[in-house]
Parts: sequence; structure tokens; C-alpha cells
Amino acid sequence: MLSLLRVRDFAIIEALDVELGPGLNVLTGETGAGKSILVHAIQLVLGARARTNVVRTGADRAEVEALFEVPADHPARLRLAALDLPDDDQLVIRRTVQSEGRSRATVNGRLTTLAQLRELATGLVDISSQHEHHSLVDPANHARFLDAYAELDLTAYSEAWRAASEAQSKVDQLTERLQQRSEREDLLRFQLSEIARVDPKAGELVELEAEVHRLAHAESLAEAALDAESSLYSRDRSAVDTIARAAAALSDASRQDPRLGELASRLEGARAEVEDVALECGKYGRRLEADPARLRFVEDRLLVLRRLTRRHGGSLEALLEHQQALESELGDLTGVEVALEAAEQALSARLSRAYALAQQLSKRRHAAASTLGEAISRELRMLGMGAAEVEVAVARRQDVHGLQVDGASLGEAGLDRVEFLIAPNPGETPRGLARVASGGELSRALLAIKRILASSSPAGVYVFDEVDTGVGGAVAEVIGRTVHDVARHHQVLCITHLGQIAAYAHTHLRVAKSIEGGRTRSSVERLEGEARVEEIARMVGGVTITQTTREAAAELVAMAKEASGAAPA
Repeated sequence: MLSLLRVRDFAIIEALDVELGPGLNVLTGETGAGKSILVHAIQLVLGARARTNVVRTGADRAEVEALFEVPADHPARLRLAALDLPDDDQLVIRRTVQSEGRSRATVNGRLTTLAQLRELATGLVDISSQHEHHSLVDPANHARFLDAYAELDLTAYSEAWRAASEAQSKVDQLTERLQQRSEREDLLRFQLSEIARVDPKAGELVELEAEVHRLAHAESLAEAALDAESSLYSRDRSAVDTIARAAAALSDASRQDPRLGELASRLEGARAEVEDVALECGKYGRRLEADPARLRFVEDRLLVLRRLTRRHGGSLEALLEHQQALESELGDLTGVEVALEAAEQALSARLSRAYALAQQLSKRRHAAASTLGEAISRELRMLGMGAAEVEVAVARRQDVHGLQVDGASLGEAGLDRVEFLIAPNPGETPRGLARVASGGELSRALLAIKRILASSSPAGVYVFDEVDTGVGGAVAEVIGRTVHDVARHHQVLCITHLGQIAAYAHTHLRVAKSIEGGRTRSSVERLEGEARVEEIARMVGGVTITQTTREAAAELVAMAKEASGAAPA
């Protein structure tokens, strides 16, 4: 149940707190007062797309907050746990829309994504509006009405259909690979042979670049090394000789002061290290010599490697990884026939299961179709369309894009295409709603369907946004009784311009607009007693309210009370 709807800076609404009660809540008021804006606000907290034009002029952001009372067995409670959101009997959804377009949603105080909000909100509220009148004429939406009436659970079929779709995709991919295999194999082998001819090694580029630098400067490097050897060791008064003499002098002096012996030992160590460095420099300088042939070879090798790496990955590491990937893909291609055969077997098994489940759904749809058509026809007769006959036609889908099995096409909902057909008058051939029904007839057809499905729908709240379009008089009274009957199973919020419907309300709310300081503002008032009779009189009589219209309004309230068997608010 929706207990409270709080709206701030939303369209023409500055600040509204709408408290709803159980049963039938009726929202009335002049056209343009903001009644349908409240429906848009509800849609926003259910995850509808946010638009910047919903933010009231001059405000930084719009804010809508809804408080739902959710029983423990409602699917939304299970989804709260699945989405790792705080679970409580009270579900508080808050949505804000910034003036620059950004929106944010929280559930029970925790930030959530729009996708999570939409998933959570599924089944909380069922909104019937002029927009749904248009969706009612689209046969693509008719299967869900029939499935709800037949209480069909499509979970097992949906899982089987997804599994078969995945298997079909794999078969399609392998079939395409098989068709393109010869050309692909030639390309893979060419690229592998190109890499194999070069035979790159990990770390080779770094080593070759260092060798090129060394060979290009061989003379100066050798000269520097041999000069270092001479200075350190081989010439007279070399560094080694100087250190040796100093060490000997300290060693002799240590007889008078032993502390100098440690310094003498350290100098001996330094002399040995310098001598070792000098010998290494000598070996390096005598071994290193200019080798133009080797330099050209290394430079050519570098050129080939760099060209190959630019073509395949940009680095030597990427080139080697690409080589492994090519070898792996080539190996996979050689076994594509085996993989395709296995995939086709898996597809056959999954299609068989999905087809069997789809046939079971189809059988139950056919069984329920005639009774649903009769039930809708009965409801329409009660709603003033006494001669109308509705047929729920169930036929096989004809879709080349679906999963094909035994000449049938499997879609997300199974084998069937469902369409509601109507013959408004006796002797006429039933035809699609879009071709026959007027706006008022669509309103009544939609209400009839919702009335029939009310006892089985998971939605806790039904919203009827001006479903009384195109009707009046006795038919309006019947619609009032029908909406009231839906409210026996669900909380209902009904926006109406007809007093005959408003008379059945348990809670009557009036939306009014006023101009203050040059700005339009909306307000909501709960009506009871004489105030409620006065509002219904306005709805019945128009601008001029007379004693006669007041008496008629009071009579409507009394008749509604008697007809519904429950006292309205």
C-alpha cells in the first residue's frame, strides 16, 4: 500500500504531502490543477526516465518520496534482499532530479542504481492511463494479460529459451567460422610464418639496442677502458702503487699505534679492488674492437624486429603474446567441426526442452483464452457495452527471427501470438481493438481487464488515470462500482472527472491550484462530509452549483454506499 507521497518542486507543485488510505482513493479537481502530475511523480519513484523540465522553475532540484507498506510475502521484499538493500515492512523510495538533468535514487536510505530501482519496483504499482490505452491496442502486449489471467509462470520456459538462444548463437558462430575457416587458416599461417622467420626472443630488443650502442662507440670505449687500466695499475706511480705504499707506511706505524693497523687493512682491501677493476678494464679494452659487419647485422635485426612489433602489437611482449594467440586460434580452427557437432547436439537438446515447455504454455493459453474473452465480454456488458463480444485469439507466431523448431518459431513468451479482438455490435466480425474501439471503449476494455485480473495481480496499488474518458451517466456509475470492486483486492488511486465515480471513494482528495505572488501552486485537501458532497456537486453540475445539484451529489454518495456495501469516507 502507498501510504504517503511527498512531492517537492515538481512541475507546478511546490510542496505536497498526499496521505492515501486503504481501498479506493479518488483524486478530483479542475483540469490543469496537477492531478496527472502526481501520477508522473509516482512513475518517477518507480524508475521512469527523469527529464529536467519536471523541476519547478527557479528550483535547483525536484524531489519525490514514496512510502509503501509492504507485506513480508510481497516479491519486492525478496528483491530487497537480492539487491542487498535494507529490508523493512516500510519501503521508502526517494528520487531527486537536478535542474541540469542528473538524478539520484535511494531505497530505505541507501543509494541505488536506476536499473535496481526498476527491478525492485516491479509489481508495486499498476498504472492505467491514456498511454496504456495505446498499449492495449498493440497485440504485442496482449499475451501478458492472458498469462496473468491463466496464472502462468514463465520462469522455467524463459530459462530454457535463454539457454537455447545461447546455444543457437554458439552454433551460428561456429558455422560462420567453419565457412570462413580456409581463408582464416591461410591468414593465420601466413602471420605465424612471418613471425617464425624472425624468431623473436623475449628481451631481445633491449639487448640488441645496447649492443648497437656499444659497437657504434667501440674505439672510444676501448680507449677509455685501457686508459683506466694504465692509470690504475700498469704505469709508474699508478693508483695501485700509491695505495700499496700508503698501506705499508700505515702498517709500519701501527707498531707504535695499533689503531693504524685497521686503516692499513682497509687500504689493502681498496688496493685489491682497484687492481681487480684495472684488470677488468684491460680485458674489456683489448677485447673490444670495431666490427662493422656485426654492427650492420645487429642494426638490420633491430629494424626487422621493430617493423614486426609495429605490425603486431607495438611491443616485443605484445608480439610474442600475439604469436601465442595465433597458434591457439589455429589449433581451435582445426577442431571446429568437432566443436560444431557438439554445439548442434546441445542446441537440439535445449530446443527440445524449450519447445516442450512452450507447448505446455500454449495449451494452457488456449484453454484460458475463451474464458477470458467471455469474462471481458461480461464486464463490458456491465460497463454499458452490452452488445460487445471479445475474442482472445491465440495463434502460432510467424517470426523468422525466433528460434526455429519443427516448423514453429519460439520467442521470449513461447509459441503464441495473442490478440484481443472485439465485435462492438452483433453480427460483426471481431477485429483488432485499434481498428474498432473508440477512446471510451478502450477505457472500459482496459478497466474490464484490470477488474478481471485484480485478484491475481501482484501489484499492491492500482492507479487509474482518467480511465473514464468518453463515458458518463449510468456507465460512469457502473465504472465507479467496478473500480470500487478492484479496491476490494488492492489499494486504488483513481483520477476522475465524474461524480458518479468519486461517490464510491473511501478517501476523497481534491487537488486545487492557485496563483500566489505570480506563481502557480497546487494543493491537496482531504474531503469529508459536506465538503465532499460540495465537490461532487461541482463535478455533476459544473460552474453553477444549486441546491438541486447538491441533493443529487448527496444521493450519489448514498447510492454508492448502498451499492458497494461499504461506507465511503
